[in-house]
Amino acid sequence: MDLKYIQQIAADLSLPVKNILNIQQLHADGATIPFISRYRKEATGNMDEVQVGSVIDKIKYYDDLQKRKETVLKTIEAAGKLTPELKKRIDDCISDTELEDIYLPYKPKRKTKATVAIEKGLEPLAQLIFTQAEEISEEKIKPFLNEQVKTEDEALQGARDIIAEWISENEQARTLVRSMFQESAIISSRVLSTKKEAEEAQKYRDYFDFKEPLAECPSHRLLAIRRGEKEGFLIMDISIEKESAIAALKEIFVKSSNQSGQHVATAVEDAYNRLLKPSIETEFRMSSKKSADEEAIRVFAENLRQLLLASPLGHKRVLAIDPGYRTGCKVVCLDENGTFLKYATIYPHAPQNEWQEAIAIIKDLVSSYNIEAIGYGNGTASKETEKLLRSIDFGKQIPIFLVNESGASIYSASEVAREEFPDEDVTVRGAISIGRRLLDPLSELVKIDPKSIGVGQYQHDVNQTRLKESLDTVVQSCVNYVGVDVNTASKHLLMYVSGLTPTIAKNIVEFRTKNGAFTSREQLLNVPMLGPKTFEQCAGFLRIPNAPNPLDNSAVHPESYGVVEEMANKLNCTVNDIIAKPELRKKINIKDFVTETVGTYTIEDILKELEKPGRDPRSPIEEFRFAEGVSSIEDLQVGMQLPGIVTNITNFGVFVDIGVKQDGLVHVSHLSNRYVSDPNEVVKLSQKVMVTVLEVDVARKRISLSMKDNRKEDGGSRTSHKSGGKGIQTSKPKSQFHSALEALKKKFDN
Repeated sequence: MDLKYIQQIAADLSLPVKNILNIQQLHADGATIPFISRYRKEATGNMDEVQVGSVIDKIKYYDDLQKRKETVLKTIEAAGKLTPELKKRIDDCISDTELEDIYLPYKPKRKTKATVAIEKGLEPLAQLIFTQAEEISEEKIKPFLNEQVKTEDEALQGARDIIAEWISENEQARTLVRSMFQESAIISSRVLSTKKEAEEAQKYRDYFDFKEPLAECPSHRLLAIRRGEKEGFLIMDISIEKESAIAALKEIFVKSSNQSGQHVATAVEDAYNRLLKPSIETEFRMSSKKSADEEAIRVFAENLRQLLLASPLGHKRVLAIDPGYRTGCKVVCLDENGTFLKYATIYPHAPQNEWQEAIAIIKDLVSSYNIEAIGYGNGTASKETEKLLRSIDFGKQIPIFLVNESGASIYSASEVAREEFPDEDVTVRGAISIGRRLLDPLSELVKIDPKSIGVGQYQHDVNQTRLKESLDTVVQSCVNYVGVDVNTASKHLLMYVSGLTPTIAKNIVEFRTKNGAFTSREQLLNVPMLGPKTFEQCAGFLRIPNAPNPLDNSAVHPESYGVVEEMANKLNCTVNDIIAKPELRKKINIKDFVTETVGTYTIEDILKELEKPGRDPRSPIEEFRFAEGVSSIEDLQVGMQLPGIVTNITNFGVFVDIGVKQDGLVHVSHLSNRYVSDPNEVVKLSQKVMVTVLEVDVARKRISLSMKDNRKEDGGSRTSHKSGGKGIQTSKPKSQFHSALEALKKKFDN
């Protein structure tokens, strides 16, 4: 890559050039973002994954720009119009927009009004008028009249068409109009009159007569308008004040008040209305869509990260239930590694109401399979199933957990599920997935297309290629952050480990099945197709519990084992002693082990890992209970305070499951008593929260909630209203839910 691009990346991101060069080389050599950020900190200056990813994105951008330059240069050269000055301008530009502006006058064109006029021989007349040096008399026009151009008006119109195209392709003109769009563009939408009364159009009624500065339009709003336009209900427009734009263009191009100047002024208006405005509007349609996409993808990616890193139960034997009414509740038992043991169906709810029979079956399964925890899905009949489970006396403490089952039905019908459980039907597979999500959400959720997990907004409206790239990056980041037990991981989990392809992941599982569990990381080199380069990328993220070498169950990379052994030798102890005894680690002087190849960052990371080798970085799981006595939206009252779980986070608020089959919306203005710009500042996905009911619309199944602390606003007056003795409080209702939130709620018809 040309050094000017490296220097530009460094300037764009405020990072040292040498670090950019190092990342470029590592990336070119096939190193992954998790590997670079975790094991090459000296090379990056201790950049995190986000920074490394930003550098690589910039590298890709400039690689693409260089390829585009080569195409542009070849095209202009083939047309015989490439000059040394033009070539230098193209070589020096560092923006794709600037490049396309330079290229525009030389770009092969389809037939336009200007090309038609040029074919008729009117270009010299256009040049004469454009100079505005003299009046255009009949004598000057007459030479251009012929069979194709029969009148003076036709000749003048053709000349103006040519001038209009010159203006529209002029870099200064485009930059001017583009900057005006940047500063003052207005996005507006209106309803198609023929569709206004259509029932499907009503979800877009907030945009029937809508106008807002484009720079202030949030991503979700822009995507909603675009969806309404795509579905044929709305017309969207992005524009600036036409008179100001035309006046500014005339200042550039109109140099005289004579007749030629008047023709140029007319051409300016035509250029703006017919060519410039539509062209720049298209640019801003695309750029605003790209920005909206990136923001929606960012929100989706952050939600996905939080979901993937949800607290795991760990290695325990579990009973999992996929609740249901008429078709019953599907019950499975899994061992501590998620191995399927037993399946049963119970019918405790309507219409069968076999409550006691269900209790007997569950108690028998818990006893027979030594069950240590129970998980139940949060879908249909969830609340009733929880009530059933909590009514059972197991004779021992059995924690009961609510499990988010979004996407479980997608998994159960997938090729992955059929491959894992070819002899079981979709209902059994769904229950197994719920149980495995409880044991380890990350290991199970990697089997599902992230778009099916239900934690995004407008995921089907954004650029699907970019969305997939972003979500795959998040999955890879989470998998490598947690680390993977190479002896229990599925191939679907292994394929996200740094450096591993689906084929190598499959080979690892097959090697493990044939030869038994791995006892050292070094054995990975015996796996077909897993060579030294792949080993370098993956080894630090693969764990081998109970390995003879304790470092094989840590995030210490094998390339650094010698450093730890050197530490042990200097302290006259074993590696196990360093791990077990904090007092020994305190004696280690980092400077004693820094070399040309091993820096301070690496030594510090090693010492941190020796404090907790193999420890799961995710937070421990917590049991949760919904409020008793509230199981449907009809049970809600304004002022109730209820426990809930955050199920989705958007830019304008969060959705919270309060156990009534319909998530409620906490608008961003009700997340805290202080101003909140980003909901992620306040809450995380799957977080347990207390909410106050602000408004209930039973007909439209809408629930408005608040997480504000009312004690500062109602003088501390709060009365408890208990149902079943747990979890419900009502307080003095706050002011009516403001109109802005109502408007936002309406958008969720989308």
